[in-house]
Amino acid sequence: MSEISLISTNIRQDSKPLRIAVLVSGSGSNLQVLIDAMQAGALPIEIVGVISNREDAYAITRAKDADIPVAVLSHVASGKRMGIKTFENHASSQLALWQPDLIVLAGFMRVLSADFIDNAPAPMINLHPSLLPIYKGLDTHQRAIQAGERHHGCSIHVVTAELDAGTVLTQALLEIHQRDTADSLQARVQKLEHQLLPWTILLLAKGALSLDHAQAANQQSMSLPTLPLKLYLND
Repeated sequence: MSEISLISTNIRQDSKPLRIAVLVSGSGSNLQVLIDAMQAGALPIEIVGVISNREDAYAITRAKDADIPVAVLSHVASGKRMGIKTFENHASSQLALWQPDLIVLAGFMRVLSADFIDNAPAPMINLHPSLLPIYKGLDTHQRAIQAGERHHGCSIHVVTAELDAGTVLTQALLEIHQRDTADSLQARVQKLEHQLLPWTILLLAKGALSLDHAQAANQQSMSLPTLPLKLYLND
């Protein structure tokens, strides 16, 4: 029995699956993990749609192979790359049609506006390749190595208007090896991402982790705890 199956037997069962929309920009390996878990019955979710801001993202193929609706919002009719406001208008309309319970940013590489986030039909979570709050933004693996960090990993946090600054829900941790390069560290962290994302979504789906509490904590004084729950997975 898988770890996900084990935990699902210990948390209350809900009759309706959690409706999830996923925003992607690249290969979609984390999307594939969710698809596999959904199809195997290990996660009580329904992926209602995938939005990609790149027409060449392999995640599109993964979604179509699983018969999941896809919206590709990369270019306008003239062939020009879609600006962020145009993207957000189209994405908002699509999400309104799908009516997800949760929006997951998995390798999504555009910065969303506060207006889009605040008016989305569901809360958003993002998978970020560092142990937040350190190393927000890009090139996290190289930055961790150059800083001489002993540990690195990935975090899942609530999406807010400030980049990678929302309340951290869960994290996965590994030790940086002396021989690690940015590429090797990225590959090792990605293995943790493939565990952390389904675990976190399972906790949300079963009510063991509340985004309402997380969002409230994010708005409270910094003197109060801002991490309602951390799930640590070690490599």
